[in-house]
Amino acid sequence: MEVQAGLTTDSLPPTPRVQSNQRLGVRLAVVALFFVGFGFALVPLYDVICKITGLNGRTNTQAAVVNKNTQVDAARWVKVEFLSHTMPGVGLSFAPEQFSMRVNPGAVIHTQYRVKNDSAQVFVGQAIPSVTPAVAAPYFEKIECFCFSEQTFQPGEERWMPVVFVVNPELRPDLGTITLSYTFFEAPKAKL
Repeated sequence: MEVQAGLTTDSLPPTPRVQSNQRLGVRLAVVALFFVGFGFALVPLYDVICKITGLNGRTNTQAAVVNKNTQVDAARWVKVEFLSHTMPGVGLSFAPEQFSMRVNPGAVIHTQYRVKNDSAQVFVGQAIPSVTPAVAAPYFEKIECFCFSEQTFQPGEERWMPVVFVVNPELRPDLGTITLSYTFFEAPKAKL
């Protein structure tokens, strides 16, 4: 310890530089806490914005009620493409029955996806749909879909799962192609 006129360096008041560094440290800690809180608030905020605007290509998560008086627009065709993805390491084979089809807006369409559990474990998961372009999502109405609930597959089990949908005739005429994509995620394990 250095002694100056009876004072030790431990008892000296902090220098302006030390005080400035302490204030900066406190400010950075407050900013970090703000962004952590903002990160948690962003997820529900994003979901609300997507529901209001129809962005992100999210489709209905429950069966749509189709108006029985909807007319099929036989003069117009929309190409619907089907994609499938699984998260790496989940042990599923997942593919659409067909990769694209031409449909008339207003017509009720039936198709299916093939899923096979290639692993030796029971798989519990759910398919999350998305539609591109995102502006078409509100007009792609699923009546029946395996994505509405969790699915359980026994080891080696193979299953064809239906999707029944309607492309609403109010879809903008300049949208000639819609892509329906599913990604299968493993369900979070329940904590005991």
